[in-house]
Amino acid sequence: MTQVEKSDERVTRWQGFVAKRLGREPRGFCDVAAFNAEGLPASIRVSSIIDGKPFPTLYWLIDAELSLNIDRLEAAGWIARVQSEIDVNALFRQRMQQDHDAHITLRDGYLLDEERELLASKNMLSALSKRGIGGISEPDRIRCFHTWYAAHMVVPNCVGEVVDQLLADVHPKPCSLIQSSEPSLG
Repeated sequence: MTQVEKSDERVTRWQGFVAKRLGREPRGFCDVAAFNAEGLPASIRVSSIIDGKPFPTLYWLIDAELSLNIDRLEAAGWIARVQSEIDVNALFRQRMQQDHDAHITLRDGYLLDEERELLASKNMLSALSKRGIGGISEPDRIRCFHTWYAAHMVVPNCVGEVVDQLLADVHPKPCSLIQSSEPSLG
């Protein structure tokens, strides 16, 4: 069985489950990218082209418990706190760029030749080639922990590692989350 056949089989098997989690039929659902400890889909892979347009968010977090816990982190202001640490930490920003570059390469590997040609003919290829995790065009900014974490479940990344620490620690401090030899704010 080929990888495409396995992906198609997983989509068929989990289509209803994913639709229920999203509260709608999933558009561009290509595969289950990661499963949780209970063996249920936690992150799905989405097509990079939906309705003939680029869709740069490759992975979508659908695990209800993880999503809720990450919602709570975001509501508690953790994106802003982590972002202020990133702003003063050149090594972490470099790691973020490396994670974005690896993600762009991974996403590009899923594109079919005809999809690449379609985007090129519409002058839209840069929507994928210049946007990293979660479709972000600013490589040193966090807009959403969910998209970083959905990708982290497939290929570990530095922001996903921070989210892991936040989820594990009930009283985390921003400066203890981002590892670097540079001084950080405390």
